[in-house]
Amino acid sequence: MVKAIMHGANGKMGQVITGIAREDDDIEIVAGVDPFQGRENEYPVFASLSECNVDADVIIDFAAAVAVDALLDYAVEKQIPVVLCTTGLSAEQLDKVRECSTKVAILKSANMSLGINTIMKLLKDASNVFVPAGYDVEIVEKHHNQKVDAPSGTAIALADSVNEACGNSFEYVYDRSQVRKKREKKELGISAVRGGNIVGEHEVFFCGLDEVIEIKHTAYSKSVFAKGAVEAAKYLAGKPAGMYDMADVIAAK
Repeated sequence: MVKAIMHGANGKMGQVITGIAREDDDIEIVAGVDPFQGRENEYPVFASLSECNVDADVIIDFAAAVAVDALLDYAVEKQIPVVLCTTGLSAEQLDKVRECSTKVAILKSANMSLGINTIMKLLKDASNVFVPAGYDVEIVEKHHNQKVDAPSGTAIALADSVNEACGNSFEYVYDRSQVRKKREKKELGISAVRGGNIVGEHEVFFCGLDEVIEIKHTAYSKSVFAKGAVEAAKYLAGKPAGMYDMADVIAAK
């Protein structure tokens, strides 16, 4: 059984992951780390990483960007692989992630959902069929009204999957209203919708002569990301130093 430390244990995602791990016979949360101590858990929760002395096979991180530097230092020192789910990292932090991955295994992905990452794999196959046949590609993503970035990182990752399959020949277009002109053949349009409490929807359209092929993913709760993080933790435990992503988890299944 994989033994995991939950970094950000008392946050919303930490608690969702705790619940999923509780029902999974292949993984156990043996300790948590969170400066907020006002919650009871079935495992010990330490206020800081420096206080955590529990042996573990992997760390699952769903905390805050400000805590990532200390997490990386701890992972390298203890030689514990990290599933890094925290977003909003600075350029300097991303450089540190790459540097630390030469010393310990780190898994980082634009989206932890197993569904999204399987779709990324399918998009490469679909692009190899439809794009050479002249189909246009468009992406529409929808999120809640509190999301600050547009388009989403996941939408860009989906576009990258298409683009890489086509030799990086596309130009991304984010706002057609700025230039009133006919669509160019090598454009890949990405549109963002913000409203209500939409957790996340992503649609990829391959538009051809008299037919449209649509590949869609809808997240109804954040549990899909938590489930992916748990699967990633089980995969990463025992892996040698290096950078990994959810594509590696999908390929291993």
